[in-house]
Amino acid sequence: MNVSVVLFTSDLRLHDHPPLRAAVESAPEVVPLFVRDPAVDRAGFAAPNRLAFLADCLTDLDAGLRDRGGRLVVRCGDTVSEVLAVARLTGAGEVHMAAGCSAFAHVREDRLRHALESDGRRLRVHDGVTTALPAGAVTPHGSDHFAVFTPYFRRWQAERLRAPLAPPRTVRVPPAVRSEPVPARPPVAAVSAGLATGGEREGRRRLTAWLSRHADAYEARHDDLAGDATSRLSPYLHFGAVSAAEAVHRARARGGAGAEAFVRQLCWRDFHHQVLAARPRAAKEDYRTRHDRWRRGEDAEADLRAWREGRTGYPVVDAAMRQLAHEGWMHNRGRLLAASFLTKTLYIDWRVGARHFLDLLVDGDVADNQLNWQWVAGTGTDTRPNRVLNPVLQGKKYDPEGAYVRRWVPELAGVPARSIHEPWKLAGLGREAGGYPEPLVSLAEGLARFRHARGLD
Repeated sequence: MNVSVVLFTSDLRLHDHPPLRAAVESAPEVVPLFVRDPAVDRAGFAAPNRLAFLADCLTDLDAGLRDRGGRLVVRCGDTVSEVLAVARLTGAGEVHMAAGCSAFAHVREDRLRHALESDGRRLRVHDGVTTALPAGAVTPHGSDHFAVFTPYFRRWQAERLRAPLAPPRTVRVPPAVRSEPVPARPPVAAVSAGLATGGEREGRRRLTAWLSRHADAYEARHDDLAGDATSRLSPYLHFGAVSAAEAVHRARARGGAGAEAFVRQLCWRDFHHQVLAARPRAAKEDYRTRHDRWRRGEDAEADLRAWREGRTGYPVVDAAMRQLAHEGWMHNRGRLLAASFLTKTLYIDWRVGARHFLDLLVDGDVADNQLNWQWVAGTGTDTRPNRVLNPVLQGKKYDPEGAYVRRWVPELAGVPARSIHEPWKLAGLGREAGGYPEPLVSLAEGLARFRHARGLD
């Protein structure tokens, strides 16, 4: 066999890339291929922030391949048709790609396998490329997946992860294969002003810098909203610009409580992917239904609009929502608070909130986003489905000086720390910015409504 094809999807890197390594070892020439498929956009991917980050990742991937004598081949159209056309043009006998966990990815793999086999060619799908451990690598007795995190974490920790692979030194691409231009970033006006730069080189730089400077404090500070002490690697993991398996290995080599706490968060990511791989419908349906009758109508729509705009009257929730709009990213503690407020205090369907997050989050991943929303809403894997996060108490605990709120809610810049998380003291402040709003609902009223809806009172 003289040519192999590597289909890049959510694995936009050269380091620790099993499909690329296998292709380079199996044939003297390789076609590194990325397909801009309209079906992916119709499935909800085409958010400006993610398209901008994708453009950065593809530009960086192309540059890395050119450093090794190759190039990235970009095609536009149906993935199956484009891959088959490239395979026929080059005489490639094998196509290599990373396994996915979503229903969309499963259908794409099945279609591609059938088309290639019908044409006398082979699809090789590689597990454990986009996650640290393959989705189905560990299962409990009597089930195809773990539904509770802690036992999954114990098994996950005991597994031996594959060793990271070095990038290929040389990638030879058949010269006759045409390529569309690498996609450019969308217009600036469509993209969040504070969006991070994408690409493998930037992701690896961030991972190295964070492990050396900040990992030791992670266990103590990862919930510190103002301290911003998380790794901010989620976009790079989502696009596969950083290998989850390599990140685990490097964190464990660093050692210490902070590094282990970071590894636990990477395990949460794997946990959600193995749940979605086993239950793809959980992307749209309750994993465990509570028979909720979510609020609808004009009042609910007005509350939803205020939540989206960061005008709920609860400062820490509003700060989180405004950070999302500006950066296309949100601190994890902020995500929990914003989601709890929408689903438990306002009693609005988690799917509405999840869709808004996917419209803006650069790391908008179906498994992590949808299943984290369900965890907070109490329809997912949380063993305490009726817990409600109090934004006043949480704000005082995780932003005690109010620095996070002041950063994102400038109309409250002059409010002292003792008052900044007390909504009943803030209405009307910052009139030059329109005035800070009164709370949409009292926490007591919201809690009573939620408990009644769930049949808990």
